[in-house]
Amino acid sequence: MLLAFVLMGLILVVTPYAYRKLGLTTGQAERKEEAAVKPADEKPATEKPPATAVAAGTPMKPSVAPPVEHEAAEPVAGAISAGSEQEQVLDTTLYHVVFSNRGATVKSWTLKKFQDSAGKPLELVNRKGADKVGYPFGFTFRDKQPSSDLNKVLWAVHSGPGLTISFEYSDGRTNATKTFALQQDGYMVQYADDVTLNGVGLPHLVEWRGGFGDMAVQNAAGQQATVHYDPVKNKLLRPSTKSAKNGPVDADGPFSFAGIDDEFFAAAFLPPPNTKLQTTTYDDVVASPFNSAEEPYPGVAVGGSARNQFGIYLGPKELSALHLVNPKLDGIVDWGWFGIIAKPLFMVLRYVNDQFVHNYGWSIVLLTILINMAMFPLKLTTLKSSRKMQLLQPELKKINDKYKGVGMKSPSAGNKQQETMDLYKKNGVNPMGGCIPLLIQMPVLYAFYRVFAVAIELRHASWLWIADLSQPEHFTIHFLPLIMVATSFALQKMTPPPAAGDASQQKMMQFMPLMYLFFFWQASSGLVLYWLTGNVVGLAQQWFFNQTSAPVEAMAQAKKALVKDGRKRA
Repeated sequence: MLLAFVLMGLILVVTPYAYRKLGLTTGQAERKEEAAVKPADEKPATEKPPATAVAAGTPMKPSVAPPVEHEAAEPVAGAISAGSEQEQVLDTTLYHVVFSNRGATVKSWTLKKFQDSAGKPLELVNRKGADKVGYPFGFTFRDKQPSSDLNKVLWAVHSGPGLTISFEYSDGRTNATKTFALQQDGYMVQYADDVTLNGVGLPHLVEWRGGFGDMAVQNAAGQQATVHYDPVKNKLLRPSTKSAKNGPVDADGPFSFAGIDDEFFAAAFLPPPNTKLQTTTYDDVVASPFNSAEEPYPGVAVGGSARNQFGIYLGPKELSALHLVNPKLDGIVDWGWFGIIAKPLFMVLRYVNDQFVHNYGWSIVLLTILINMAMFPLKLTTLKSSRKMQLLQPELKKINDKYKGVGMKSPSAGNKQQETMDLYKKNGVNPMGGCIPLLIQMPVLYAFYRVFAVAIELRHASWLWIADLSQPEHFTIHFLPLIMVATSFALQKMTPPPAAGDASQQKMMQFMPLMYLFFFWQASSGLVLYWLTGNVVGLAQQWFFNQTSAPVEAMAQAKKALVKDGRKRA
Protein backbone atom coordinates (compact mmCIF):
# COMPACT_ATOMS: atom_id res chain seq x y z
CA MET A 1 0.00 0.00 0.00
CA LEU A 2 2.83 2.37 0.88
CA LEU A 3 4.53 1.54 -2.42
CA ALA A 4 1.31 2.36 -4.26
CA PHE A 5 1.12 5.76 -2.55
CA VAL A 6 4.76 6.50 -3.36
CA LEU A 7 4.20 5.66 -7.03
CA MET A 8 1.12 7.87 -7.10
CA GLY A 9 3.15 10.69 -5.59
CA LEU A 10 5.76 10.30 -8.32
CA ILE A 11 3.02 10.59 -10.95
CA LEU A 12 1.50 13.74 -9.47
CA VAL A 13 4.67 15.53 -8.37
CA VAL A 14 7.66 14.35 -10.41
CA THR A 15 5.98 13.86 -13.79
CA PRO A 16 4.83 17.49 -14.16
CA TYR A 17 8.41 18.61 -13.53
CA ALA A 18 9.67 16.25 -16.23
CA TYR A 19 7.06 17.34 -18.79
CA ARG A 20 7.18 21.05 -18.08
CA LYS A 21 10.96 21.15 -17.62
CA LEU A 22 10.71 23.31 -14.51
CA GLY A 23 14.35 22.62 -13.82
CA LEU A 24 15.50 24.50 -16.89
CA THR A 25 15.87 27.78 -15.04
CA THR A 26 18.44 26.27 -12.65
CA GLY A 27 20.88 25.91 -15.54
CA GLN A 28 20.20 29.37 -16.87
CA ALA A 29 23.41 30.77 -15.40
CA GLU A 30 25.40 28.33 -17.53
CA ARG A 31 23.91 29.54 -20.77
CA LYS A 32 25.65 31.94 -23.07
CA GLU A 33 23.20 34.48 -24.37
CA GLU A 34 23.22 34.82 -28.12
CA ALA A 35 23.87 38.22 -29.67
CA ALA A 36 20.70 40.26 -29.81
CA VAL A 37 19.16 40.85 -33.20
CA LYS A 38 18.10 44.50 -33.18
CA PRO A 39 16.21 46.19 -36.01
CA ALA A 40 18.33 48.58 -38.02
CA ASP A 41 17.39 52.21 -38.46
CA GLU A 42 15.04 52.15 -35.52
CA LYS A 43 12.64 55.08 -35.36
CA PRO A 44 12.03 57.00 -32.14
CA ALA A 45 9.49 55.45 -29.81
CA THR A 46 7.08 58.30 -30.44
CA GLU A 47 6.70 57.39 -34.10
CA LYS A 48 4.17 54.75 -35.03
CA PRO A 49 4.20 53.00 -38.42
CA PRO A 50 1.04 53.51 -40.45
CA ALA A 51 -1.33 50.55 -40.46
CA THR A 52 -3.23 49.48 -43.56
CA ALA A 53 -6.01 46.89 -43.43
CA VAL A 54 -6.38 44.51 -46.36
CA ALA A 55 -10.02 43.96 -47.26
CA ALA A 56 -11.16 40.40 -46.77
CA GLY A 57 -13.71 40.20 -49.57
CA THR A 58 -14.93 36.74 -50.41
CA PRO A 59 -11.74 34.68 -50.49
CA MET A 60 -11.21 31.66 -52.67
CA LYS A 61 -9.33 28.65 -51.41
CA PRO A 62 -5.84 30.01 -50.70
CA SER A 63 -3.26 28.98 -53.22
CA VAL A 64 0.19 30.43 -53.74
CA ALA A 65 1.81 30.22 -57.14
CA PRO A 66 5.54 29.40 -57.08
CA PRO A 67 7.72 32.47 -57.71
CA VAL A 68 9.34 32.64 -61.13
CA GLU A 69 12.89 31.27 -61.07
CA HIS A 70 15.55 33.70 -62.27
CA GLU A 71 18.12 32.65 -64.85
CA ALA A 72 21.71 32.75 -63.64
CA ALA A 73 22.90 34.81 -66.62
CA GLU A 74 20.35 37.60 -66.15
CA PRO A 75 20.10 38.86 -62.53
CA VAL A 76 17.35 41.33 -61.79
CA ALA A 77 18.52 44.88 -62.41
CA GLY A 78 17.69 47.69 -60.02
CA ALA A 79 16.57 47.78 -56.40
CA ILE A 80 13.10 47.03 -55.04
CA SER A 81 12.29 48.18 -51.51
CA ALA A 82 10.02 50.48 -49.50
CA GLY A 83 10.79 54.02 -48.46
CA SER A 84 9.43 53.71 -44.93
CA GLU A 85 8.45 51.12 -42.38
CA GLN A 86 4.81 50.07 -42.62
CA GLU A 87 2.42 47.63 -40.96
CA GLN A 88 -0.22 45.66 -42.84
CA VAL A 89 -3.19 43.97 -41.14
CA LEU A 90 -5.08 40.87 -42.22
CA ASP A 91 -8.29 39.99 -40.39
CA THR A 92 -10.15 36.70 -40.66
CA THR A 93 -12.85 35.09 -38.56
CA LEU A 94 -10.11 33.42 -36.49
CA TYR A 95 -7.00 35.61 -36.85
CA HIS A 96 -5.81 39.18 -36.41
CA VAL A 97 -2.36 39.32 -38.01
CA VAL A 98 -0.05 42.33 -38.15
CA PHE A 99 2.75 42.20 -40.73
CA SER A 100 5.74 44.53 -40.91
CA ASN A 101 7.61 45.31 -44.11
CA ARG A 102 10.84 45.45 -42.09
CA GLY A 103 12.12 41.99 -42.81
CA ALA A 104 8.66 40.98 -44.13
CA THR A 105 7.94 39.57 -40.68
CA VAL A 106 4.94 39.11 -38.38
CA LYS A 107 4.65 41.57 -35.46
CA SER A 108 1.50 40.02 -34.00
CA TRP A 109 -0.55 36.86 -34.55
CA THR A 110 -3.68 36.84 -32.39
CA LEU A 111 -6.25 34.06 -32.10
CA LYS A 112 -9.64 35.75 -31.81
CA LYS A 113 -11.53 32.84 -30.25
CA PHE A 114 -9.06 32.24 -27.42
CA GLN A 115 -7.84 34.23 -24.45
CA ASP A 116 -4.61 33.91 -22.51
CA SER A 117 -4.49 33.17 -18.80
CA ALA A 118 -4.65 36.91 -18.11
CA GLY A 119 -7.99 37.20 -19.92
CA LYS A 120 -6.61 39.03 -22.98
CA PRO A 121 -6.87 37.90 -26.64
CA LEU A 122 -4.28 35.18 -27.13
CA GLU A 123 -1.10 36.54 -28.70
CA LEU A 124 1.13 33.79 -30.15
CA VAL A 125 4.17 36.06 -30.67
CA ASN A 126 6.42 36.80 -27.71
CA ARG A 127 7.01 40.43 -28.60
CA LYS A 128 9.60 41.08 -25.89
CA GLY A 129 11.57 38.06 -27.06
CA ALA A 130 11.17 39.00 -30.72
CA ASP A 131 12.61 42.45 -30.04
CA LYS A 132 15.83 40.67 -29.08
CA VAL A 133 16.09 37.65 -31.40
CA GLY A 134 13.87 38.63 -34.34
CA TYR A 135 10.20 38.43 -35.28
CA PRO A 136 8.53 35.33 -36.81
CA PHE A 137 9.10 34.53 -40.49
CA GLY A 138 12.54 36.08 -40.59
CA PHE A 139 15.21 34.24 -42.62
CA THR A 140 18.34 32.43 -41.51
CA PHE A 141 21.09 31.08 -43.77
CA ARG A 142 23.29 28.15 -42.81
CA ASP A 143 25.94 28.61 -45.49
CA LYS A 144 26.16 31.37 -48.07
CA GLN A 145 24.73 34.72 -46.94
CA PRO A 146 22.77 37.25 -49.04
CA SER A 147 24.28 40.61 -49.97
CA SER A 148 21.79 42.39 -47.63
CA ASP A 149 20.39 41.49 -44.22
CA LEU A 150 16.88 40.52 -45.33
CA ASN A 151 15.57 40.66 -41.75
CA LYS A 152 16.41 44.38 -41.43
CA VAL A 153 15.69 45.86 -44.85
CA LEU A 154 12.35 47.40 -45.86
CA TRP A 155 10.43 45.21 -48.31
CA ALA A 156 7.87 46.42 -50.85
CA VAL A 157 4.32 45.28 -50.00
CA HIS A 158 1.71 44.02 -52.48
CA SER A 159 -1.88 43.20 -51.51
CA GLY A 160 -3.21 40.20 -53.40
CA PRO A 161 -6.75 38.95 -53.93
CA GLY A 162 -8.79 38.09 -50.87
CA LEU A 163 -6.61 37.38 -47.84
CA THR A 164 -3.27 37.33 -49.64
CA ILE A 165 -0.29 39.58 -48.99
CA SER A 166 3.17 39.44 -50.60
CA PHE A 167 6.52 41.13 -50.02
CA GLU A 168 9.37 41.76 -52.46
CA TYR A 169 12.94 43.00 -52.06
CA SER A 170 15.97 43.40 -54.32
CA ASP A 171 19.28 45.20 -53.99
CA GLY A 172 20.33 44.29 -57.52
CA ARG A 173 22.16 41.15 -56.38
CA THR A 174 19.86 39.54 -53.82
CA ASN A 175 16.23 39.08 -54.86
CA ALA A 176 13.62 37.81 -52.40
CA THR A 177 9.84 37.31 -52.21
CA LYS A 178 7.40 36.14 -49.52
CA THR A 179 3.69 35.39 -49.90
CA PHE A 180 1.07 34.63 -47.24
CA ALA A 181 -2.47 33.46 -48.08
CA LEU A 182 -4.96 33.05 -45.20
CA GLN A 183 -8.34 31.35 -45.03
CA GLN A 184 -11.42 33.22 -43.85
CA ASP A 185 -12.63 30.41 -41.55
CA GLY A 186 -9.66 28.08 -41.12
CA TYR A 187 -6.39 27.79 -39.23
CA MET A 188 -4.35 26.95 -42.35
CA VAL A 189 -1.98 29.44 -43.98
CA GLN A 190 -0.37 28.92 -47.39
CA TYR A 191 3.16 30.30 -47.47
CA ALA A 192 5.83 30.57 -50.19
CA ASP A 193 9.17 32.36 -50.46
CA ASP A 194 12.10 32.58 -52.83
CA VAL A 195 15.66 33.93 -52.44
CA THR A 196 18.35 34.23 -55.13
CA LEU A 197 21.85 35.71 -55.08
CA ASN A 198 23.12 36.84 -58.49
CA GLY A 199 20.34 34.78 -60.02
CA VAL A 200 21.30 31.58 -58.23
CA GLY A 201 18.95 30.05 -55.65
CA LEU A 202 20.05 30.68 -52.05
CA PRO A 203 18.92 27.99 -49.53
CA HIS A 204 17.46 29.38 -46.30
CA LEU A 205 15.16 28.60 -43.38
CA VAL A 206 12.14 30.43 -41.94
CA GLU A 207 12.32 31.27 -38.24
CA TRP A 208 9.96 31.55 -35.29
CA ARG A 209 12.15 32.70 -32.39
CA GLY A 210 11.74 33.67 -28.74
CA GLY A 211 8.92 31.29 -27.80
CA PHE A 212 5.36 30.65 -28.90
CA GLY A 213 1.86 30.49 -27.45
CA ASP A 214 0.32 31.51 -24.13
CA MET A 215 2.97 33.51 -22.28
CA ALA A 216 0.68 34.21 -19.31
CA VAL A 217 0.62 30.65 -17.89
CA GLN A 218 2.83 29.55 -15.03
CA ASN A 219 6.27 28.48 -16.32
CA ALA A 220 5.45 29.37 -19.94
CA ALA A 221 9.01 28.65 -21.09
CA GLY A 222 8.91 25.11 -19.70
CA GLN A 223 5.67 24.27 -21.52
CA GLN A 224 6.98 25.15 -25.00
CA ALA A 225 9.08 23.04 -27.38
CA THR A 226 10.10 22.61 -30.98
CA VAL A 227 8.64 19.56 -32.74
CA HIS A 228 9.05 17.50 -35.89
CA TYR A 229 7.45 14.27 -37.06
CA ASP A 230 9.86 11.64 -38.38
CA PRO A 231 8.00 9.14 -40.62
CA VAL A 232 11.03 6.82 -40.62
CA LYS A 233 10.86 6.44 -36.82
CA ASN A 234 7.06 6.90 -36.95
CA LYS A 235 7.11 9.23 -33.97
CA LEU A 236 6.90 12.86 -32.97
CA LEU A 237 10.23 14.22 -31.71
CA ARG A 238 10.58 17.14 -29.31
CA PRO A 239 14.19 18.36 -29.23
CA SER A 240 15.05 19.68 -25.80
CA THR A 241 15.64 23.42 -25.59
CA LYS A 242 18.35 22.56 -23.10
CA SER A 243 20.24 20.71 -25.84
CA ALA A 244 20.69 24.02 -27.67
CA LYS A 245 22.08 25.97 -24.70
CA ASN A 246 25.57 25.95 -26.23
CA GLY A 247 24.35 26.80 -29.73
CA PRO A 248 21.65 25.96 -32.29
CA VAL A 249 20.99 22.26 -32.91
CA ASP A 250 20.15 21.07 -36.45
CA ALA A 251 17.93 18.10 -37.38
CA ASP A 252 17.31 17.30 -41.05
CA GLY A 253 15.21 14.62 -42.73
CA PRO A 254 12.05 13.81 -44.71
CA PHE A 255 9.87 15.15 -41.90
CA SER A 256 6.08 15.24 -42.37
CA PHE A 257 5.98 18.53 -40.49
CA ALA A 258 8.05 20.63 -38.11
CA GLY A 259 7.39 23.64 -35.93
CA ILE A 260 6.88 24.88 -32.39
CA ASP A 261 4.15 24.45 -29.78
CA ASP A 262 3.04 24.81 -26.20
CA GLU A 263 0.56 22.59 -24.33
CA PHE A 264 -2.51 23.82 -26.20
CA PHE A 265 -1.38 25.62 -29.41
CA ALA A 266 0.91 24.83 -32.32
CA ALA A 267 2.59 26.31 -35.40
CA ALA A 268 3.27 23.34 -37.70
CA PHE A 269 4.99 23.81 -41.08
CA LEU A 270 3.91 21.12 -43.58
CA PRO A 271 6.12 20.84 -46.70
CA PRO A 272 5.10 19.19 -49.99
CA PRO A 273 5.34 15.36 -49.97
CA ASN A 274 8.77 13.74 -50.21
CA THR A 275 10.56 16.96 -49.25
CA LYS A 276 13.73 16.84 -47.19
CA LEU A 277 13.28 19.38 -44.43
CA GLN A 278 15.99 21.17 -42.49
CA THR A 279 15.18 22.28 -38.95
CA THR A 280 17.10 24.17 -36.27
CA THR A 281 16.29 24.42 -32.55
CA TYR A 282 17.36 27.55 -30.65
CA ASP A 283 17.64 28.30 -26.96
CA ASP A 284 16.60 31.96 -26.75
CA VAL A 285 17.10 33.48 -23.32
CA VAL A 286 14.53 36.28 -23.39
CA ALA A 287 11.82 37.97 -21.32
CA SER A 288 8.08 37.98 -22.00
CA PRO A 289 5.25 40.49 -21.49
CA PHE A 290 4.26 38.58 -18.35
CA ASN A 291 7.72 37.87 -16.93
CA SER A 292 10.51 40.45 -16.98
CA ALA A 293 13.09 37.85 -15.96
CA GLU A 294 14.85 36.29 -18.95
CA GLU A 295 14.25 32.56 -19.35
CA PRO A 296 15.21 30.00 -22.03
CA TYR A 297 12.41 29.88 -24.63
CA PRO A 298 12.53 27.58 -27.66
CA GLY A 299 12.98 28.91 -31.17
CA VAL A 300 12.73 27.03 -34.46
CA ALA A 301 13.79 27.46 -38.08
CA VAL A 302 12.28 25.35 -40.88
CA GLY A 303 13.07 25.08 -44.59
CA GLY A 304 16.36 24.44 -46.36
CA SER A 305 15.50 25.23 -49.99
CA ALA A 306 15.98 28.34 -52.12
CA ARG A 307 12.23 28.25 -52.63
CA ASN A 308 10.22 27.12 -49.60
CA GLN A 309 6.53 26.29 -49.75
CA PHE A 310 4.48 25.29 -46.71
CA GLY A 311 0.98 24.78 -45.53
CA ILE A 312 1.15 26.14 -41.98
CA TYR A 313 -1.27 25.12 -39.25
CA LEU A 314 -1.37 27.96 -36.74
CA GLY A 315 -3.92 27.42 -34.03
CA PRO A 316 -5.32 25.24 -31.22
CA LYS A 317 -4.37 21.59 -30.82
CA GLU A 318 -7.93 20.36 -31.40
CA LEU A 319 -7.95 16.76 -32.62
CA SER A 320 -10.73 17.33 -35.17
CA ALA A 321 -9.03 20.38 -36.70
CA LEU A 322 -5.59 18.74 -36.74
CA HIS A 323 -6.85 15.54 -38.34
CA LEU A 324 -8.52 17.43 -41.18
CA VAL A 325 -5.20 19.04 -42.07
CA ASN A 326 -3.02 15.95 -41.81
CA PRO A 327 -3.65 12.73 -39.81
CA LYS A 328 -0.01 12.83 -38.70
CA LEU A 329 -0.71 16.13 -36.92
CA ASP A 330 -2.77 14.21 -34.35
CA GLY A 331 0.54 13.17 -32.83
CA ILE A 332 1.30 16.74 -31.80
CA VAL A 333 -1.13 16.21 -28.90
CA ASP A 334 1.10 14.37 -26.42
CA TRP A 335 -1.05 11.92 -24.43
CA GLY A 336 1.98 10.57 -22.55
CA TRP A 337 2.96 7.06 -21.51
CA PHE A 338 -0.61 5.82 -21.11
CA GLY A 339 -1.94 7.39 -24.29
CA ILE A 340 -3.78 4.15 -25.01
CA ILE A 341 -5.93 5.02 -21.96
CA ALA A 342 -5.77 8.83 -21.97
CA LYS A 343 -7.02 9.42 -25.51
CA PRO A 344 -10.10 7.11 -25.27
CA LEU A 345 -10.78 8.56 -21.81
CA PHE A 346 -10.88 12.05 -23.30
CA MET A 347 -13.10 10.88 -26.17
CA VAL A 348 -15.62 9.48 -23.67
CA LEU A 349 -15.40 12.62 -21.51
CA ARG A 350 -16.04 14.83 -24.55
CA TYR A 351 -18.97 12.64 -25.63
CA VAL A 352 -20.57 12.84 -22.16
CA ASN A 353 -20.10 16.61 -22.18
CA ASP A 354 -21.42 17.18 -25.71
CA GLN A 355 -24.37 14.80 -25.54
CA PHE A 356 -25.61 15.02 -21.95
CA VAL A 357 -24.08 17.38 -19.40
CA HIS A 358 -22.69 20.37 -21.35
CA ASN A 359 -20.25 21.17 -18.56
CA TYR A 360 -16.87 19.50 -18.27
CA GLY A 361 -16.87 19.66 -14.45
CA TRP A 362 -20.10 17.69 -14.15
CA SER A 363 -18.91 15.42 -16.98
CA ILE A 364 -15.86 14.54 -14.87
CA VAL A 365 -18.13 13.79 -11.91
CA LEU A 366 -20.41 11.56 -13.98
CA LEU A 367 -17.55 9.70 -15.69
CA THR A 368 -15.80 9.14 -12.34
CA ILE A 369 -18.98 7.66 -10.88
CA LEU A 370 -19.23 5.27 -13.85
CA ILE A 371 -15.57 4.23 -13.49
CA ASN A 372 -15.98 3.57 -9.76
CA MET A 373 -19.20 1.62 -10.26
CA ALA A 374 -17.44 -0.53 -12.86
CA MET A 375 -14.71 -1.24 -10.28
CA PHE A 376 -17.16 -1.97 -7.45
CA PRO A 377 -17.06 -5.80 -7.80
CA LEU A 378 -13.29 -5.67 -7.36
CA LYS A 379 -13.63 -3.31 -4.40
CA LEU A 380 -16.24 -5.62 -2.87
CA THR A 381 -13.83 -8.55 -3.10
CA THR A 382 -11.14 -6.39 -1.48
CA LEU A 383 -13.46 -5.34 1.34
CA LYS A 384 -14.39 -8.95 2.05
CA SER A 385 -10.69 -9.82 2.10
CA SER A 386 -10.13 -7.02 4.64
CA ARG A 387 -12.81 -8.49 6.89
CA LYS A 388 -11.11 -11.89 6.74
CA MET A 389 -7.80 -10.24 7.63
CA GLN A 390 -9.43 -8.77 10.75
CA LEU A 391 -10.66 -12.22 11.77
CA LEU A 392 -7.09 -13.52 11.53
CA GLN A 393 -5.78 -10.89 13.91
CA PRO A 394 -5.49 -13.21 16.97
CA GLU A 395 -3.67 -15.92 15.01
CA LEU A 396 -1.34 -13.39 13.40
CA LYS A 397 -0.57 -12.04 16.86
CA LYS A 398 0.40 -15.55 17.99
CA ILE A 399 2.83 -15.87 15.08
CA ASN A 400 4.33 -12.43 15.81
CA ASP A 401 4.69 -13.29 19.52
CA LYS A 402 6.29 -16.62 18.62
CA TYR A 403 8.99 -14.91 16.55
CA LYS A 404 9.29 -11.79 18.69
CA GLY A 405 12.77 -10.27 18.47
CA VAL A 406 13.63 -12.18 15.28
CA GLY A 407 15.34 -9.83 12.81
CA MET A 408 14.96 -9.78 9.04
CA LYS A 409 18.41 -11.38 8.58
CA SER A 410 17.74 -14.18 11.03
CA PRO A 411 17.24 -17.69 9.55
CA SER A 412 13.99 -17.88 11.53
CA ALA A 413 12.57 -14.89 9.62
CA GLY A 414 11.84 -17.19 6.67
CA ASN A 415 9.86 -19.54 8.92
CA LYS A 416 7.78 -16.63 10.23
CA GLN A 417 7.02 -15.50 6.69
CA GLN A 418 6.10 -19.03 5.63
CA GLU A 419 3.72 -19.56 8.57
CA THR A 420 2.05 -16.22 7.87
CA MET A 421 1.56 -17.06 4.18
CA ASP A 422 0.23 -20.53 5.06
CA LEU A 423 -2.33 -18.89 7.35
CA TYR A 424 -3.41 -16.54 4.54
CA LYS A 425 -3.66 -19.41 2.07
CA LYS A 426 -5.65 -21.58 4.46
CA ASN A 427 -8.23 -18.82 5.01
CA GLY A 428 -8.37 -17.61 1.42
CA VAL A 429 -6.89 -14.17 2.15
CA ASN A 430 -4.86 -12.11 -0.34
CA PRO A 431 -2.56 -9.79 1.68
CA MET A 432 -2.09 -7.56 -1.39
CA GLY A 433 -5.81 -7.28 -2.04
CA GLY A 434 -6.05 -3.80 -0.52
CA CYS A 435 -3.48 -2.44 -2.99
CA ILE A 436 -5.03 -3.83 -6.18
CA PRO A 437 -7.83 -1.23 -6.64
CA LEU A 438 -5.39 1.62 -6.01
CA LEU A 439 -2.81 0.16 -8.40
CA ILE A 440 -5.49 -0.23 -11.08
CA GLN A 441 -6.48 3.41 -10.60
CA MET A 442 -2.94 4.68 -11.09
CA PRO A 443 -2.94 4.41 -14.93
CA VAL A 444 -6.38 6.08 -14.94
CA LEU A 445 -5.07 8.81 -12.64
CA TYR A 446 -2.11 9.46 -14.94
CA ALA A 447 -4.39 9.35 -17.99
CA PHE A 448 -6.62 12.02 -16.41
CA TYR A 449 -3.50 14.07 -15.59
CA ARG A 450 -2.48 14.05 -19.27
CA VAL A 451 -6.02 14.85 -20.44
CA PHE A 452 -6.09 18.00 -18.30
CA ALA A 453 -2.58 18.91 -19.46
CA VAL A 454 -3.13 18.66 -23.24
CA ALA A 455 -6.86 18.70 -24.10
CA ILE A 456 -7.61 22.26 -25.20
CA GLU A 457 -11.34 21.65 -24.69
CA LEU A 458 -10.63 21.69 -20.93
CA ARG A 459 -8.60 24.90 -21.10
CA HIS A 460 -10.61 27.62 -19.29
CA ALA A 461 -13.47 25.13 -18.73
CA SER A 462 -15.27 26.26 -15.56
CA TRP A 463 -17.19 24.41 -12.83
CA LEU A 464 -18.88 26.09 -9.85
CA TRP A 465 -16.17 28.35 -8.36
CA ILE A 466 -13.38 26.81 -10.50
CA ALA A 467 -12.44 29.13 -13.37
CA ASP A 468 -10.15 26.71 -15.24
CA LEU A 469 -10.25 22.94 -14.74
CA SER A 470 -6.87 22.54 -16.47
CA GLN A 471 -5.11 24.70 -13.83
CA PRO A 472 -4.91 24.80 -10.01
CA GLU A 473 -7.48 26.98 -8.25
CA HIS A 474 -6.79 30.68 -8.67
CA PHE A 475 -7.53 31.42 -4.98
CA THR A 476 -4.68 31.53 -2.47
CA ILE A 477 -6.44 28.77 -0.52
CA HIS A 478 -7.24 25.79 -2.73
CA PHE A 479 -10.59 24.63 -1.40
CA LEU A 480 -11.00 21.58 -3.64
CA PRO A 481 -7.87 19.78 -2.30
CA LEU A 482 -8.94 20.58 1.28
CA ILE A 483 -12.38 19.04 0.69
CA MET A 484 -10.71 16.04 -0.93
CA VAL A 485 -8.45 15.51 2.10
CA ALA A 486 -11.45 15.71 4.44
CA THR A 487 -13.24 13.00 2.47
CA SER A 488 -10.04 10.92 2.49
CA PHE A 489 -9.92 11.03 6.29
CA ALA A 490 -13.64 10.10 6.44
CA LEU A 491 -13.11 7.19 4.06
CA GLN A 492 -10.11 5.99 6.05
CA LYS A 493 -12.16 6.09 9.26
CA MET A 494 -14.97 4.03 7.69
CA THR A 495 -12.63 1.46 6.12
CA PRO A 496 -11.56 -1.52 8.29
CA PRO A 497 -7.85 -1.21 9.14
CA PRO A 498 -5.50 -3.94 7.91
CA ALA A 499 -4.89 -6.67 10.44
CA ALA A 500 -1.28 -7.28 9.51
CA GLY A 501 1.75 -5.12 9.06
CA ASP A 502 4.26 -3.18 11.10
CA ALA A 503 2.77 -0.81 13.68
CA SER A 504 4.86 2.12 12.41
CA GLN A 505 3.57 1.51 8.89
CA GLN A 506 -0.02 1.50 10.13
CA LYS A 507 0.58 4.83 11.90
CA MET A 508 2.09 6.21 8.72
CA MET A 509 -0.99 5.18 6.76
CA GLN A 510 -3.09 7.38 9.05
CA PHE A 511 -1.27 10.43 7.70
CA MET A 512 -1.64 9.51 4.02
CA PRO A 513 -4.55 11.95 3.48
CA LEU A 514 -2.16 14.77 4.43
CA MET A 515 0.23 13.49 1.77
CA TYR A 516 -2.69 13.73 -0.66
CA LEU A 517 -2.84 17.42 0.17
CA PHE A 518 0.80 17.78 -0.86
CA PHE A 519 0.32 15.73 -4.05
CA PHE A 520 -2.79 17.55 -5.23
CA TRP A 521 -2.25 21.13 -4.03
CA GLN A 522 -0.77 22.33 -7.34
CA ALA A 523 -2.52 19.73 -9.52
CA SER A 524 -5.11 20.74 -12.09
CA SER A 525 -8.55 21.33 -10.57
CA GLY A 526 -10.07 18.71 -12.86
CA LEU A 527 -7.70 16.05 -11.52
CA VAL A 528 -8.56 16.97 -7.92
CA LEU A 529 -12.26 16.84 -8.81
CA TYR A 530 -11.78 13.34 -10.22
CA TRP A 531 -10.15 12.07 -7.02
CA LEU A 532 -12.63 13.90 -4.78
CA THR A 533 -15.57 12.33 -6.64
CA GLY A 534 -13.91 8.94 -6.29
CA ASN A 535 -13.70 9.50 -2.52
CA VAL A 536 -17.37 10.42 -2.30
CA VAL A 537 -18.36 7.32 -4.28
CA GLY A 538 -16.03 5.27 -2.07
CA LEU A 539 -17.76 6.59 1.04
CA ALA A 540 -21.13 5.52 -0.34
CA GLN A 541 -19.81 2.07 -1.30
CA GLN A 542 -18.14 1.60 2.10
CA TRP A 543 -21.34 2.59 3.91
CA PHE A 544 -23.29 0.09 1.83
CA PHE A 545 -20.77 -2.67 2.63
CA ASN A 546 -20.75 -1.84 6.33
CA GLN A 547 -24.56 -1.95 6.45
CA THR A 548 -24.90 -5.24 4.57
CA SER A 549 -22.02 -7.17 6.17
CA ALA A 550 -22.01 -8.74 9.59
CA PRO A 551 -19.80 -7.04 12.19
CA VAL A 552 -16.35 -8.53 12.67
CA GLU A 553 -17.13 -9.52 16.26
CA ALA A 554 -20.20 -11.50 15.17
CA MET A 555 -18.20 -13.19 12.42
CA ALA A 556 -15.48 -14.10 14.91
CA GLN A 557 -18.02 -15.60 17.34
CA ALA A 558 -19.65 -17.54 14.52
CA LYS A 559 -16.26 -18.90 13.51
CA LYS A 560 -15.50 -19.96 17.10
CA ALA A 561 -18.90 -21.63 17.34
CA LEU A 562 -18.22 -23.59 14.15
CA VAL A 563 -14.82 -24.66 15.43
CA LYS A 564 -16.28 -25.68 18.80
CA ASP A 565 -19.09 -27.60 17.12
CA GLY A 566 -16.59 -29.37 14.93
CA ARG A 567 -14.57 -30.45 17.96
CA LYS A 568 -17.68 -31.80 19.70
CA ARG A 569 -18.57 -33.87 16.66
CA ALA A 570 -15.06 -35.16 16.46
